[in-house]
Amino acid sequence: MKGRFITLEGGEGTGKSTQIKLLAEWLNRCGVETVLTKEPGGTPIGRELRQMLCTGDKDKFDAVAEALLYYADRRIHMQQKVLPALADGQWVISDRFADSTMAYQYYGYNKRVPKQMLEQLYAMTVGEFYPDLTIILDLDPRIGLERSLQRNGAAEVKETRHESRGNEFHQNLRRGFLEIAQTSPRYVVVNADQSIEQLHHDIVKIVEERLLKP
Repeated sequence: MKGRFITLEGGEGTGKSTQIKLLAEWLNRCGVETVLTKEPGGTPIGRELRQMLCTGDKDKFDAVAEALLYYADRRIHMQQKVLPALADGQWVISDRFADSTMAYQYYGYNKRVPKQMLEQLYAMTVGEFYPDLTIILDLDPRIGLERSLQRNGAAEVKETRHESRGNEFHQNLRRGFLEIAQTSPRYVVVNADQSIEQLHHDIVKIVEERLLKP
């Protein structure tokens, strides 16, 4: 079976990590070998970059520097993990990919990073490769931020750099993901304001229809 690349996107606290694990377990039961990963942090170097990008003062570097660091992580991630797994016929499921960079650095920061720059960075580091399917989990940012801050409260490492941004940023972020979803049929928007079980059911149905049916 040809390897497939599935990405889950969305704002803070939308449940991506939980749903990725559940999806991988379901695919494994279907006989599909899966690799779980995330951006940033899918490789050893990526974990170092994640520490820089997701913790500490929200203003320690600007949106352009952020975009460059995210694409450095993405280039390493693609070369070391994603492409080799797909070449082996494995399915790769990633918690975030390039759509997050566009949503955060362009829409979230209210267009402080030019869209053309982000598109050029994609072309330079990723090329003509795109996910087979991108599922965007949509949720009111107020609910998502509350969930995310609760989760981080129990974590040893507090990844709250983006959560500390204001309401306008997160509303822009949500709008950005919804606008991105209109640009290609590979996107599917799913309501994330429902139970874990129902959300998993919805995602499984999408994957079945898009990637498993003959």
